[in-house]
Amino acid sequence: MQTTQGTVVQQLATEAASEYLTFTLGSESYGIDILKVQEIRGYDCVTRIANTPAFIKGVINLRGVIVPIVDLRIKFNVGEVTYHEFTVVIIINVLNKVVGIVVDGVSDVVALPAQSIKPAPELGASLDTRYITGLGTLNDEMLILVDIEKLIGSDELQIVDSTVENTQKEAVNL
Repeated sequence: MQTTQGTVVQQLATEAASEYLTFTLGSESYGIDILKVQEIRGYDCVTRIANTPAFIKGVINLRGVIVPIVDLRIKFNVGEVTYHEFTVVIIINVLNKVVGIVVDGVSDVVALPAQSIKPAPELGASLDTRYITGLGTLNDEMLILVDIEKLIGSDELQIVDSTVENTQKEAVNL
């Protein structure tokens, strides 16, 4: 009987829904693990840092913490980037870093059961899909699920660390 109960508990845990904060980039809907989200803010002026890639918009001072701002629209090459009243910054906390990501708008928090998430398709070497954990379906809408830890932890975004460190050093020396 104990084995059956253990199996049932394991099965229920597997079938439990995961919660995602959904947001838009262009015409597509994306989702990130809600547990990584610290807060959502309107897009405000950022301090540009010289010699950084275009997708790193700069840094902001968030209650005494220097936070790098990454524009996912530029990073994912999602058409023309415009800033308006719906543009928001999602402040996330991943890999012991606080980072802001700029998106077109935040939609909702949704619970997706495991059976409604399919693996990301293999699209060949020309398209980098390692940041995509899967594709979820919700009310006949496709949701691209992003592994924000893999994205922020990637080699090309390690420049974020050095940018923040250099900015903090410069602030101390002033």
